[in-house]
Amino acid sequence: MPVDHYENFPVASLLCPPAMRAGVTAVYHFARTADDIADEGDASAEHRRQQLQHYRLALLASADGQPPAGDWAPVFGPLARAITMHQLPLGLLTDLLDAFTQDTHNPRYEDRAQLLDYCRRSANPVGRLMLHMAGVHGAQALAQSDAICSALQLINFWQDPSVDLPRGRHYVPQADARHHGLTLDQLAQQPDSPASEALLRALCQWAGALMAEGAPLACQVPGRLGWELRLVVQGGLRILERISAMHYRTLRQRPKLGPTDLPVMAWRALRMRPARPTPGFRLA
Repeated sequence: MPVDHYENFPVASLLCPPAMRAGVTAVYHFARTADDIADEGDASAEHRRQQLQHYRLALLASADGQPPAGDWAPVFGPLARAITMHQLPLGLLTDLLDAFTQDTHNPRYEDRAQLLDYCRRSANPVGRLMLHMAGVHGAQALAQSDAICSALQLINFWQDPSVDLPRGRHYVPQADARHHGLTLDQLAQQPDSPASEALLRALCQWAGALMAEGAPLACQVPGRLGWELRLVVQGGLRILERISAMHYRTLRQRPKLGPTDLPVMAWRALRMRPARPTPGFRLA
């Protein structure tokens, strides 16, 4: 059964370069389906892991040129064409599956480094795939893309504890919780408090700093993709503003972006100042 998902940002929007749109949509549906296997419904964790392993085998078979079959054929048919057309690195796609499999174990993260390692596999591959399709290469561009994607993943975490905690998902690093006199089990009870608000404020500041680190990339990528990136950056920052306006009380309610946010994001995207390309930034 299709699952209705709230999305912060539209997929393959009108700003996305037409030559990339089919590939972007294929990658999105690949990741979205895997995420649903890991998250949705009442299946046991073990069953989810088995399904994700079958999904991985279907990916490898599709990348090897075998015709897609079964329930996932609508996913792997377009993805196989995108892999061939854009020569997508298979490792980035399997990294995403590693992250979704990790989610089925409901791990707890000791510190920010562990959480960023999860983001390295759950979020950063998407940005790298987009740059690959756009022909943007270079160590600096990849590092900035990783910063944007990790920031977006973290922002989603601090936006979503009201959704994640009832599922047993803990993304707050335990070291950060301890610093504010809290435990993850206390947070799971979802009581907003001065301590939890201070904790979420610090975590949002971390995400905002990461976004600022990666934001120059949006002004260096030319054309429509660059404008798409500007809106993505501004969308993430706008969510942080929404969380701040709630005084960081997101344990019980989820802030969302609405139609009134788009003009603000667009205006701020227009005001982003282009920077000179950094060494190592290059187009194919």
